Amino acid sequence: MAGSCAEGAPAEAGGKRPQFGSRLLRDPTRVFHHNAWDNVEWSEEQAAAAERKVRENSSQRVCQEKQVDYEINAHKYWNDFYQIHENGFFKDRHWLFTEFPELAPSQNQNHWMDLLSENKQNELPEYKNKEDGPGLITEEQHKYSSDSLKHKTQTLPVEENVTQKLSHLEICTDEFPGSLATYRILEVGCGVGNTVFPILQTNNDPRLFVYCCDFSSTAIQLVQTNSAYDSSRCFAFVHDLCDEDKSYPIPSDSLDIIILIFVLSAIVPDKMQKAINRLSRLLKPGGMMLLRDYGRHDMAQLRFKKGQCLSENFYVRGDGTRVYFFTQDELDTLFTTAGLEKVQNLVDRRLQVNRGKQLTMYRVWIQCKYRKPLLSNTGS
Repeated sequence: MAGSCAEGAPAEAGGKRPQFGSRLLRDPTRVFHHNAWDNVEWSEEQAAAAERKVRENSSQRVCQEKQVDYEINAHKYWNDFYQIHENGFFKDRHWLFTEFPELAPSQNQNHWMDLLSENKQNELPEYKNKEDGPGLITEEQHKYSSDSLKHKTQTLPVEENVTQKLSHLEICTDEFPGSLATYRILEVGCGVGNTVFPILQTNNDPRLFVYCCDFSSTAIQLVQTNSAYDSSRCFAFVHDLCDEDKSYPIPSDSLDIIILIFVLSAIVPDKMQKAINRLSRLLKPGGMMLLRDYGRHDMAQLRFKKGQCLSENFYVRGDGTRVYFFTQDELDTLFTTAGLEKVQNLVDRRLQVNRGKQLTMYRVWIQCKYRKPLLSNTGS
């Protein structure tokens, strides 16, 4: 699931964009020399104009009957979106490895050693599975994991309607997709795989396993039929992160990374906290939740017309998909209430330019990293 307004970070001519914050516009006359500028300061007049625009486009709300339809039929609107655009709307997000080095190949082997350097080793909780601990394995176990991972996962009915079957089973920690992996990543709202496939292509560690889910069955079908999809390294499934009665096909305390890229903004604000709480329980102690999403007064928010506002800072697009625009404090509350600790919470206030048309576009995104404590008391 992803917003139907273009997002991401433009690449440099060499292919990889520098990390956020490294390109500053010091000379306004050079604004069209590059595709984007970081940390662009807004004038008081510009901020006031944005406030006025939001008040204006929020003054007329969508009627309650239509709001109910957008909620009940949300899956239909996203299916329609992906049936129309298939895999041609978004570009692969290779910039993720710059902003989130936790996804890089070297991070797999260094992740837990970094944690141990910050915490006493005897503070690690006991684990009841067959591994020595979260991501720590013996040489013999590593050999077994590497040799058996492909065989183990290929026997699972990935191409069948696995989501329905798994939802009726009590998940056993010894029998789940990717159970032999030692570094596990889940992307929620994966769309057609613009994050998942770059991870799989870049990170060839045999101990890695990637899960990806989306609200849209059409999107998941597109992921599973992609030539880059490898069921021995990836498991794609349909899931509604707002459905409290439906479990993830992954046990608690099993994930190293959870990725939320322009997905939390697509759900009703009242359901966000419980969704984050449930995801938090899937993280290993020390595991990280990574988010990038729309910030308050982003260009996309200011472009909405009257009659598209559902509630404060929550809008419906012309295609029936919805989007919320966050503040840093709102996201901090969501994550800390779920028992996570802040590692990063920054505003990516960027000026994008169209050099051909000589246009400027002010984007506001928020980027977060929150970690589950080694000794954790997560929210419920």
